Amino acid sequence: MLARIYRPAKTAMQSGRALTHKWVLEFEPQSAPKIEPLMGWTASSDMLQQVRLEFDGREEAIAYADKHGIAYQVFEPHPSKARARAYSDNFRYDRKEPWTH
Repeated sequence: MLARIYRPAKTAMQSGRALTHKWVLEFEPQSAPKIEPLMGWTASSDMLQQVRLEFDGREEAIAYADKHGIAYQVFEPHPSKARARAYSDNFRYDRKEPWTH
């Protein structure tokens, strides 16, 4: 039973970083999902896939895993590059690409 500890990245569908501040502990899948023959739904007998624990800090997640004897792997978040942008930069006279309609 191996767990992943990581801080989730921002999704492509959102511009804010609201759900990216907490650290998450998720278990690796132990068995491959199978397709039910009657309905065609995907099923799994692995109940640990449904467990998702959130922590305020990385150290809290590691302490929880150590306390409960869970083997874990920590994935550090990649630093994001923030660029200062202004709407008026779209109309600057020294743009690298010409502005067209």
